[in-house]
Amino acid sequence: MWGFITCLNDILIPYLKGAFNLSFTQAMLIQFCFFSAYFIVSLPAGLVVSRIGYQKGIVLGLGIACLGCIMFYPAAESQIYAVFLLALFVLASGITILQVSANPYVTALGDPKTASSRLTMTQAFNSLGTTVAPFFGSYLMYGATGEHNAATASASDVQIPYLILAASLLLLALVFLYLKLPKLNHTSTNTGIFKGGAWQHRHLVLGAVGIFMYVGAEVAIGSMLVNYLASPSVAGLTEAKASKLLAYYWGGAMVGRFIGAVVMQKVSGGIVLAFNSVMAIFLIVLSISTTGPLALWTVLGVGLFNSIMFPTIFSLALQQLGKDTPQGSGILCLAIVGGAIIPLFQGMLADNIGVTLSFLLPASCYLYIAYYGLIGSRVTQLIKD
Repeated sequence: MWGFITCLNDILIPYLKGAFNLSFTQAMLIQFCFFSAYFIVSLPAGLVVSRIGYQKGIVLGLGIACLGCIMFYPAAESQIYAVFLLALFVLASGITILQVSANPYVTALGDPKTASSRLTMTQAFNSLGTTVAPFFGSYLMYGATGEHNAATASASDVQIPYLILAASLLLLALVFLYLKLPKLNHTSTNTGIFKGGAWQHRHLVLGAVGIFMYVGAEVAIGSMLVNYLASPSVAGLTEAKASKLLAYYWGGAMVGRFIGAVVMQKVSGGIVLAFNSVMAIFLIVLSISTTGPLALWTVLGVGLFNSIMFPTIFSLALQQLGKDTPQGSGILCLAIVGGAIIPLFQGMLADNIGVTLSFLLPASCYLYIAYYGLIGSRVTQLIKD
């Protein structure tokens, strides 16, 4: 559901942009409101979950996400863009609580030695959601024929997709409410995150910047893809067809995870991270320098090289942190706010220098990630106070 809902934003952005006649900057407020919830809600969510437990935390997260989806109905009726943004923030807040509850729960269920494989399996389902969502969203928003476009877009067209999502989330919440799951000890690791030993580790701080850059670049590209591929100077596709092609971008990330898992048994994570970053830069530059099928497939190919970046940066940043590992993990999760900031800046660039050249921003983010893989991820002595 997390992957599905996150990817649906990429279709929602061009659709509401047309329905409300928004600038790119205004349209990117969708991602700003969605991903800022991660930054604002993560710490309170950790405190709530520490009090009520993982299972009730999952139910609460699903319930709030369901409420967020239901809010899309009055938002469409009111025809007010700000109400859509509020609905997105509520939806993302629920998903954040769900993440804070479910991730440590999945880790704690079973042998600690196989915890990473369980989390990898949940990541695979996340990727499945992001791959399926473009077909679902495109069909319901643009219609079976794909004849709807920005000119004919209406805010009310998003009511049905999000009511279906609300019903699915409610059903999941009821399932988790009545499931007999093991009772586990739960302690909050999110308190005192802005002070303490973790901040002294240079490779962790640089890794947090890496997470910020990566999530920002991935979300910015996904958010702008439909408009980019619909541009006459690139592929000239209808928005409905461009929406379906999003599946290749996000599906590439799913395929790349399997390839990366094999490669990284032989090659160090830092080297693979740097290689993938350089390939992402190369594909972006090639795409914005050309037109037609070459421009189309090279930008979609970036998804394949995105695949291993998040877990690799995460693991490199947490190297040799010892007792500071929980705090370090919390810092890295807060850095996901890059998904709110960088797409907004790309929207501003698109308004001022055009959609095509705005892709130079995510390319510059991958430049930093390449640096982190080669140099920044090296474990050095603690920074002196």
